[in-house]
Amino acid sequence: QVQLVESGGGLVQAGGSLRLSCAASIRTFSVYAMGWFRQVPGKEREFVAAITWSRSTAYADSVKGRFTISRDNAKNTVHLQMNSLKPDDTAVYYCAAARSLQLALAGTIDYWAQGTQVTVSS
Repeated sequence: QVQLVESGGGLVQAGGSLRLSCAASIRTFSVYAMGWFRQVPGKEREFVAAITWSRSTAYADSVKGRFTISRDNAKNTVHLQMNSLKPDDTAVYYCAAARSLQLALAGTIDYWAQGTQVTVSS
């Protein structure tokens, strides 16, 4: 059974940093592009960042230059380093697994984590 378990959310002041982590119990971790999405109440879930096994990456324009996605293939983990956080970054963040970077960008996701709250105060 596939599980994605997140950690690292919380409350931070604007301008601060947080690091989200996601541990994946997927036997074929190398097959998957791993990504992060976020959602605020009343809005659609939106793409944040994704990374392939070979570490090709993609980012939403709103986070480019501030967020960095990385993965440790030996440990089946993916991380999202979030710097220069803004109140607009406040959301529930979801780790996700998709069959390719393109599918991740399209929101075609095979597995979702439970979500972790990130709150940025002004």
